[in-house]
Amino acid sequence: MPDTLLSLSGVHTHIGPYHILQGVDLIVPEGGVTVLLGRNGAGKTTTLRTIIGLWTASQGEIHFADHNITRLDTPAIAGRGIAFVPEDMGIFTDLTVEENMILAAANGTMDPKRLSWIKELFPPIGSFWNSSAGTLSGGQKQMLSVARAIIEPRRLILIDEPTKGLAPAIINAMTDALRQLKNTDTTILLVEQNFSMASNIGDTVAVMDDGRIIHSGGMAELAANSEMQERLMGLSLEAHQ
Repeated sequence: MPDTLLSLSGVHTHIGPYHILQGVDLIVPEGGVTVLLGRNGAGKTTTLRTIIGLWTASQGEIHFADHNITRLDTPAIAGRGIAFVPEDMGIFTDLTVEENMILAAANGTMDPKRLSWIKELFPPIGSFWNSSAGTLSGGQKQMLSVARAIIEPRRLILIDEPTKGLAPAIINAMTDALRQLKNTDTTILLVEQNFSMASNIGDTVAVMDDGRIIHSGGMAELAANSEMQERLMGLSLEAHQ
């Protein structure tokens, strides 16, 4: 069994008057991809944002690599080797691709070997190196967002819906790149609505509903069991219509 890299124990998160996470228990093994599934509004994005410190847990604990990071601020959490790729991509559209990458690199210095590897993962990064990021297509912007997150070696990358709104060909390219990334020393916690993509890349899975984890286990088991998929996701969706 892989070691646990990240764990959430009884995590609650309030945003203003809203009680979003209501006792999340989640284990992310080191290595590979853990996929977080669930209906819209189930708390998936809030979970990622709480892990990275953009929102603070009001109760419970978050441990990363045997350290309690619950009360750390976002820069301190990032400094421990965690990167976050938000759903809105978080790139600087007025800057060039190169400038975006420089800003993401430690001290503004990119390792040439690592940069070459990233350009192989995401060919548009090299093709549009001197172009404004704002001129990129949606898929290319998403690739730039992930590329920024991995310009430095990371132990864990949190990725929020990287294929949302993308064409099938771009989804395939993103899937291939993430599959290559998971073969490095990087662990991925992925929020993804595209179950086909998620089941192709995921090793473990957790399903959320109403701010809690209602199922966790191997992705292969869930992908092979349509009754379980309906019970965990289909019936849950119908119950909230």
